[in-house]
Amino acid sequence: MLPDDRIVKTEFEKLFREHFAALCYFARKYLGDMDSSREIVHSVFVRLWENRAEFDWEKPAKSYLFTSVYNRCMNFIRDNRRFVTGEPDAMREEITDASGFSDTLEVAELESRIKRALQSLPEKCREVFELNRFGGKKYAEIADQLGLSLKTVETHMSKALKILREELRDYLYVLLFFLLKNMDHL
Repeated sequence: MLPDDRIVKTEFEKLFREHFAALCYFARKYLGDMDSSREIVHSVFVRLWENRAEFDWEKPAKSYLFTSVYNRCMNFIRDNRRFVTGEPDAMREEITDASGFSDTLEVAELESRIKRALQSLPEKCREVFELNRFGGKKYAEIADQLGLSLKTVETHMSKALKILREELRDYLYVLLFFLLKNMDHL
């Protein structure tokens, strides 16, 4: 029995917003191409919508979505292998080795969460954070480059770290490793 169509539409939109980006990054790990990855993820969501009457909306859909994307990626690779250049044995190993499936899923989800968390930062905080953490610049260099005081850079970094800590609290240990690894840039 199909639940109220408004509820299904709301749940579907929620699933799409929460998982689309992570699923695209997940698919890209297998395909190496973001356009094909988006196409596959889109087709998974289209199929879900088309079969919404049979889908159990009461159960968590995350594993279903990731498994569907994984299977479609494997089908895509199988169907298009004649166009793929490189070592056939290496490609066969990658296709048949599903042991990394769980790790890849977690990495893709983490990358997506980090990207969303970074996008949630105020513009200057994000700029300061990215220059420090990804650009390898020290606080003094950032202050000179952006024409800010050293204290302002410190304030932006403190605010950015606080927001990221809250947004990524489920991944705190990974975040701590990431931050500690980059402490030499202070």
